[in-house]
Amino acid sequence: MQQSSHITGKVILAAAGPGDPELVTLKTVRYLQQADVVLADRLVSEELLQQHVRATAEVVYVGKQCSRGSSTPQETINQLLVEYAQQGKLVVRLKGGDVSIFSNVLDELEVLVQNNIPYEIVPGVTAALGAAAYAGIPLTARGYTTAVRFLTYYKSDVLPDAYWKELAQTDDTLVFYMSSETLEGIVTQLRKNNISADKLLAVVEQATTPLQHVHITNLYEYETSLKGKQFISPSLVIIGRVVALHGQFAWLQNSTSGEHYFKPLAKLVSAIPDSVKTAKVKKNVSRA
Repeated sequence: MQQSSHITGKVILAAAGPGDPELVTLKTVRYLQQADVVLADRLVSEELLQQHVRATAEVVYVGKQCSRGSSTPQETINQLLVEYAQQGKLVVRLKGGDVSIFSNVLDELEVLVQNNIPYEIVPGVTAALGAAAYAGIPLTARGYTTAVRFLTYYKSDVLPDAYWKELAQTDDTLVFYMSSETLEGIVTQLRKNNISADKLLAVVEQATTPLQHVHITNLYEYETSLKGKQFISPSLVIIGRVVALHGQFAWLQNSTSGEHYFKPLAKLVSAIPDSVKTAKVKKNVSRA
């Protein structure tokens, strides 16, 4: 069988951490310094890219911004990964937070495997851990809770009624990703299921950045404290008894600037190469 002369590069699926550019692993930094191409999410510190990416490397912003502004389709990101790797380049796919917590890493893994592209996965600090630490809220603590759950709530049918009842009654700390815009629904569901009044609610805006701001309230006082507030993205929601520890252990002063640490996508858009627009990449297989 004749050997192909085609040179295939490699893709590094790496984590940038929750915001603070120093919350990144040495391994990710090493790959950033070696990369030919960096495909960066919106929630990646500009300082991190400026400090560690070579001047000759190409940086392509492929972020998503929910319903606000423009977002890069996942299929386009998949095409970019394959196109650059098939050019023999070292590609770093840089994701905010951790690689495998509420990200589209499965889609990207599938397309890499389907196209026989070598890859590595480099973990990092996920938003829940960063937000909790910088807010002085241990996610587990003796006498408060021994477990934590990572969830998301972006539409009303994501969680069934029976699960809401369990969430309201559990002693686990609840962490909701990408859910600040649906916060009223979360509060309503938990109160409807009689969540204990000693379980507090924290919303951490722009966690681990100089613009971090922590909002704390009792769930039964939500209407007079936080209802109707528009939180700056990204914001993380923490619910549980451990939230009460914030008052004692908060070590980072709240920012009152109201500025955005992460730029809106419209200001980060990088032109996608014409070759990628017409690239023939295998579509994701249906999942069993």
